[in-house]
Amino acid sequence: MLGRAASWLLRGGCGPWRCPGSKSCSPGWRGAATLSVTPQRSLADEPVCIRAAGLSPHQEVTLRAQVLTDSEQMFDSSAQYRADDRGLLDVSRSPSLGGDYLGVVPMGLFWTLSPASMEMPYQKLRPCTNLTGRPMRVDLSLHSGHTQAGMIPGQILAKQVVERWYSKPGVRWIRLREGKIRGSLFLPPGNGPFPGVIDLFGDEGGLTEFRACLLANRGFAAFALPYFGFEDLPMILTDFHLEYFEEAANYLWKHPKVKGPGIGVIGSSKGADLALSMITFIPKVKASVCISGCNANTLTDLYYKDMHLSSVTCNIDKIIRLDSGVLDMSGSLSNPNENQKSIIPLEKAEGHILFVVGEDDKIWNSKLFAEEAIKRLNAHGKDNYELLSYPGAGHHIEPPCSPYCFALIDRFLGHPVLSGGEPIKHCYAQEDSWQKIQEFLHLHLH
Repeated sequence: MLGRAASWLLRGGCGPWRCPGSKSCSPGWRGAATLSVTPQRSLADEPVCIRAAGLSPHQEVTLRAQVLTDSEQMFDSSAQYRADDRGLLDVSRSPSLGGDYLGVVPMGLFWTLSPASMEMPYQKLRPCTNLTGRPMRVDLSLHSGHTQAGMIPGQILAKQVVERWYSKPGVRWIRLREGKIRGSLFLPPGNGPFPGVIDLFGDEGGLTEFRACLLANRGFAAFALPYFGFEDLPMILTDFHLEYFEEAANYLWKHPKVKGPGIGVIGSSKGADLALSMITFIPKVKASVCISGCNANTLTDLYYKDMHLSSVTCNIDKIIRLDSGVLDMSGSLSNPNENQKSIIPLEKAEGHILFVVGEDDKIWNSKLFAEEAIKRLNAHGKDNYELLSYPGAGHHIEPPCSPYCFALIDRFLGHPVLSGGEPIKHCYAQEDSWQKIQEFLHLHLH
């Protein structure tokens, strides 16, 4: 499974430990245009350096990025630049003058990848299915002139291929089918033991592995845990029983590669309130990261032993259809304070909690929900929390390899739903929060 990843190391390929700005990124000579990317092979959550040389002084050019997915979908992005008086272009210093973003945004081409014009809109760019054996290939091209949207690009001056890996050599991928639990376990290279983390996503269902795989590169034994819509799990959202998540926590905690005394959990959207319930009711959970979550149980009732949390509901009459056809759901979730039996009793949690929210979240008001949770903790004399709040960020805050999505097709409604956020501010929030999430988990699981 790791053959290709190992082979480029043996060939002397530049890996994630080779930082941008190394000698291989130095500009070429005047003459034929060249395009360089350093490192050319890197982990998907790491920055790269893009430079061009051999251009005419102040020459106008367009940079394009293209990705063809496993399902043959094309994603692309572009930005317009002007070379300096030496005919050089450094994307980390030069501002984009047009295209999919403006200003100095070193990773802008990667952050603004979206479905190409011939593809169905509002789709999310996801990595290849074989995370540990194959990279995502990004084709970069340098064109003459400033290409406007919908126009044929100018002459190609130079090309470069970039490989974005989700796993470095030595990461182990284990598909789990133990008792009632399903999912994928990713183990870092080495003997360990490692801090253990359960990874939960939202109501899209199925198994989402890329974040857990990236966490394994950062020293965590990460368990991507689906809870519906996968194999023999329920295919739709039904009442949940926390015993399923407790079984997963016990499995990870007992694993010989996992260090104690407890484990962590990271959850997004619906997965975030499950992460809060886990740290509240399951003693082995010592750290919980709640991304764009709610302080109450959402979407379906939750049971655990003799405990029952009802769910806050979504009022479809409050969903707004925008002129573009995109649905705005931001005002549709009922106020948790009107259903006290749905609110998670976080004061019972003995571990530490990190709330990560975007202040322009259009799925629901995750900042308000985090503030309500903190208010409850403070009322009970608790200070076991941190809050990361990002202006201009929307709902889907993921690792920095994930491009911004204005709206996504909802699997239940069948229509695009507004996510919120401004593209570049949202992506900077992803970059910043990803580092701080890792720091939080390492701190409280060591």
